[in-house]
This record gives sequence, structure tokens and C-alpha cells, in this order.
Amino acid sequence: MVICLPPQPLDPAESISLLQALTAVADPRRARGRRHSLQSSLLLAVGAVPAGARSYAAIPQWARCAEQAVSGCGPVPHATTFGRVLSAVDPVALQRALTGWVRARREGRRRRRPGDVRHLGQARTVVAVDGKTLRGARTSDGEQTKLLAVFAHADQLAITQIEVVGGDELAAFAPVLDTVPVLRGVVVTADALPCQRTHATYLRARGGHYLFTVKGNQPTLRRAWAWLPWAQAPALIERQVGHGRTESRSIKVLDLEGAPEAQLFPHGARAIKVVRRRRCSGRAKPSVETVYAITSLGHHDADPRLLAGWISSDWTIENCLHGVRDVTAGEDHSSVRTASGPQGMAALRNTAINLIRLRGGTNIAAA
Repeated sequence: MVICLPPQPLDPAESISLLQALTAVADPRRARGRRHSLQSSLLLAVGAVPAGARSYAAIPQWARCAEQAVSGCGPVPHATTFGRVLSAVDPVALQRALTGWVRARREGRRRRRPGDVRHLGQARTVVAVDGKTLRGARTSDGEQTKLLAVFAHADQLAITQIEVVGGDELAAFAPVLDTVPVLRGVVVTADALPCQRTHATYLRARGGHYLFTVKGNQPTLRRAWAWLPWAQAPALIERQVGHGRTESRSIKVLDLEGAPEAQLFPHGARAIKVVRRRRCSGRAKPSVETVYAITSLGHHDADPRLLAGWISSDWTIENCLHGVRDVTAGEDHSSVRTASGPQGMAALRNTAINLIRLRGGTNIAAA
């Protein structure tokens, strides 16, 4: 496969800073027989994936025609070298180093632009947790590789990810957040599956907060939320018109302090009810969806408008990360399947997406 160079390859300063960041990743290979450094091999892989590389063989193909800023690492390693490196390297450490490098560049740009003030909703870090199956990556026993990722709402950056062992996404919730050094003050959003008492206790023990959707996997909580006195709560209503449809969203929030329902879920501070109505052109009746949620955030921590925005933006991990890796990066068509190779390649795709977003890009496919 012939690969085109990306429109904005890493410049020499970026390449040097990335090489320095990659020194935090331990080299799993034996010292004897090494011909290429781990950092230079990973640097080439980071450059190749945004250019369209989906396999180990495509990385050296791209590197041989890359600009001097990238190819100055020395002779280009063979495809088998990239395969050995990405199959053996610690993928969590790789993702941590790459994300740390991207975020350091983001903070540097903010310091150079003091006029860029974050609005209230961005003052608190909010992250989403969600899983994704790599359909093209199967182990020898036929099982598909599944990854659980953490994604920042405001910056739309992939922060970290781990492999889900045995398909148990619930068991991977705390371990993936263990790879995030600081959770104090961070709000973690998730759909219904991670809405578990143990997860709520874990997050509060680390100083974080949760905002969980409540569905049928928590039947007692779901029934209790449906019977709360919502008529007594004021409604915040937002409307949008466009793309041939009219949408409205009503959010109501009830304080659980002193209420018996507060005992149903650890550290539950407020109950939330969101009613979404959508009317498409040419249709007489609108579609109506009711969503319940629970949060550990008190009324001093976030107002209803912020909560509504965070509930709505929880889906961005699907559309802005997992969907992009599938549709644009062709992740599900990649046959890389050995050891930690699938997770390592996913970390490189995350970094490619992060870089494009850092540069202000919104259309990943066009970039």
C-alpha cells in the first residue's frame, strides 16, 4: 500500500520533544542484537499512522519516503522490527507517554495564548469511560480484543486505555482509571453499564466524582428515580433547530440530601431526569426519550446546565474517538493481533487523532 505523507508532519523540535517523552517507555528487548533504538522506532510509527499506516509493513514503507525531520533517526527498521517492538512494549506506558507529550504541547500553546480563557464547563476536567471491540484482532482462541478507554470531553483527547481481559468490561473500570495519576476533582461520565456501587465508591475514594446514566441494569434505582417528585423540580429547557428536525431537551435535578433514595447508591447527591424530544420534518409525532442519571456532584459543584451538557457529551467518546478509529483509521480492518500489538497500534491511532485535534482540526478524514 502506497502511503501519502500527512499535510503537517512533525517538525524537528516536535520530533526531539517526542523522542524525549518516549524515553519513559521501557524497552522490552534484550540489549544484545538491538540495531534500532526503541524511541526512534516508536517515533517513526507515530509519524506513519496519521499518514494511513494500518499494518507493521506499512510503517517502514512510509518512513523511507518521509521528510528528513522524521527519517533522521537513522536506517529505517524492517517491518518485523516494528512488529516485535509494538507486540512487546507496554501499551499503557506507551499511551501514557504519548498522551503526556500531546497534553504538554497543548498546555504550552495555552500559555502562549493567554487570551484563550476556558469557559465554566471546561474549568473542571470531565472524562468519559467506554469500551471498544477491535473486530479484526482475534487471539488464537478466536476471542476479539476489547479495549476500555478514557476520553476528555472538552479537549476531545484520548487519555489512556487498557485491554479488557476475558471480556469483563466492569472489572476493567477501576484498572483503567488507575492509570490516570490524578482523579481528584475529575468528573467521570459513563453509560449504564459502569453504573455500579463499587465504581462510585472507588471514584469518591480517589477524590473524583461520577455522573452515571441509570438504566435497567440497576432496576431498583431506575424504579425509584421514576417515582421521584419531578413535578416539584424546575425545568431547564434547551431547543435546537436544524438538519430538518427540531430538538428540545428538558432537564430536572433533585437534591437527594435527607431523602431515602440517597441510600440506594453510594455518595449519590443529586438525581437527574432528562427528556429529549425530536420532531423530524414531515412527521406528525415527535420521538420522546427519557434518561435518568445520578451524580455525586452537589449543587455547589455543577448547575443543571453543566450536568445536561456533560450527559449529552458523554457520547463524544463513541463519535469522536471510537468511530474515527473505525471509519477513518480502518481499525476494524487491521489484522494486527499478536500480544499487545493491537493495543499498541490503537495507542498510535489515538495519538494521531489527538495531534489533529491539537492543531485545531475537526475533520479527521480530511486531515
